[in-house]
Amino acid sequence: MTSPNFVILYVEAPEASAAFYADLFDQKPVELSPGFALFILPSGLKFGLWAKHDVQPAITSFGTGCELIIPVVAHAEVETTYAAWQQRGLHIAQVPTEMDFGYTFVALDSDGHRLRVFAPNAS
Repeated sequence: MTSPNFVILYVEAPEASAAFYADLFDQKPVELSPGFALFILPSGLKFGLWAKHDVQPAITSFGTGCELIIPVVAHAEVETTYAAWQQRGLHIAQVPTEMDFGYTFVALDSDGHRLRVFAPNAS
């Protein structure tokens, strides 16, 4: 069975996006160039940022039909992260809300990618 371990977001300016995510992740990218940036997160996930106009084959849609999910343990961490991200000036698409899967909010990066923070409901 396959086990994906690499996610790439198409962005306008990889260096600027890398600075945003370096601050968000509190970690520097392991690779950085004008067209691409790469983070290897503590979970082992590889997280890339690729200049959307350089992607081969060329992409025809720049939709934001996915989310980067950031799990936390407790509702209080959702609230703390929400407050910190508001202070950083992130656009908030959904304020902290109780949903059937847990307590969550959604922010957007400068390219409109959705960043969901959530604390799962207790089982």
